[in-house]
Amino acid sequence: MALTDDLAFTDATAQAQMVRQGDVQPSELVEAAIERIEKVNPKINAVITPLYEQALATANKLPDGVFAGVPFLLKDLVASYSGVRMASGATVLKDFVADHDSELVARLKKSGLIIVGLTNTPELGCHTTTEPRLFGATRNPWDTERMPGGSSGGAAAAVAAGLVPMAHGNDAGGSIRMPAACCGVFGLKPTRGRNPLGPDRGDVMNGLLVEHALTRSVRDSAALLDATAGPDAGAPYWAERPQRPFAQEVGADPGRLRLAFATQTLKDVEAHPDCVDAVREVAELCQELGHQVEEARPELDGEAVENAFDTVFSAGMAAAIDGIARQHNAQFSGADFEPLTWYMYEKGCGVGAGDYLLAVNALQRISRDMAQFFATYDVWLTPTLAEPPVPLSTFDFARFNSSQQGLERVLAFMPFTQIFNATGQPAMSVPLCWNAANLPVGTHFAGRYGDEATLFRLAGQLEAARPWAQRRPPVCAASVS
Repeated sequence: MALTDDLAFTDATAQAQMVRQGDVQPSELVEAAIERIEKVNPKINAVITPLYEQALATANKLPDGVFAGVPFLLKDLVASYSGVRMASGATVLKDFVADHDSELVARLKKSGLIIVGLTNTPELGCHTTTEPRLFGATRNPWDTERMPGGSSGGAAAAVAAGLVPMAHGNDAGGSIRMPAACCGVFGLKPTRGRNPLGPDRGDVMNGLLVEHALTRSVRDSAALLDATAGPDAGAPYWAERPQRPFAQEVGADPGRLRLAFATQTLKDVEAHPDCVDAVREVAELCQELGHQVEEARPELDGEAVENAFDTVFSAGMAAAIDGIARQHNAQFSGADFEPLTWYMYEKGCGVGAGDYLLAVNALQRISRDMAQFFATYDVWLTPTLAEPPVPLSTFDFARFNSSQQGLERVLAFMPFTQIFNATGQPAMSVPLCWNAANLPVGTHFAGRYGDEATLFRLAGQLEAARPWAQRRPPVCAASVS
């Protein structure tokens, strides 16, 4: 199967159906994915650990899962794959090999997915761009001089470029939704506790981090969440089970939703004109589809949200690096890590126990205030990011006068996503708009806690009204032989 085949942009649901009908063998799908990776990946550097031999061997002994035979990529962070290096984008972990599968990976395998490789991620996931010192920069398939977002940047670039139909991602501050916006794919952050984090973790950063994927279609995201969701043994908490499978929500009538939209951040900063135009365009589309739409946003103190989130996140980075040091009986210095990672580590080391618990309490109060907003509205629409995809090296800390200035530049780029990691609510970036430079501009929708169903129904309606599946990034056309 050649790169030019439509298979490169056939979603996972359709590929699995082809296998069930006997139209194609799993090994053929894997071989086709390998061919595409070998052809396109040198241009975008999305896949950093090929697992071709394991994948081809797996293709011969698959479970009878919903995605049996479909090639898949695993992010090189959090989700461990037994016998495979998990460097997490960090030089200090470049030789670390996992000795067990995480529960999520076990469920991915049980669904029949075939893992063909690992994708690039920034160091320890601590960046909004995927340019780790260890593996080099991942490039955006829509413009290879621009960044793909982070931290699931390798996953988003791989799906956008047609290497695989969907790829694993995780999200502690926007790390599924931001790269989805930059690369023009669908990215859902599920409700806190929806997917398992065991056996190694109960939660991460007091529940900021969740697991899921970046996908080509809405139905793939829903069906994959059905396959992986639910508590694992010993989970400290979990999201309430849905009333019916998420896959049944895609295509279902969402009804007349009460939708609020905003183009300013919680700190009253207006987003880039392209992002503002995208939100207003999509708000108008939602109105045309019969939804009640009005401009509104929750009354929250943006500075307080940012400060509390920063405290919890930086403390989490300190815990992560101290944990690595203990596990490997090592002592680290700033030379062992990239500037942003070490800066967040040092900030986290300065967080006292009382300060940490006060920040947690602040985020919980903010969550209650947000819940009041969602008592009035079903969905809140904003830009996913404050700007379209920026050039590579934009966030290189050598460009800034201080580390704090560099961090502020990063936060200015991603002001809309973090709040929903703090509240635990589901949120998604939907690829409905491209700007005049043919760059994707994501639109961000958040729903009530535990209510992925409404988001999937709305996303399915939007996908039908304004399909994106036919769009092909330039890197694919440039790679056809």
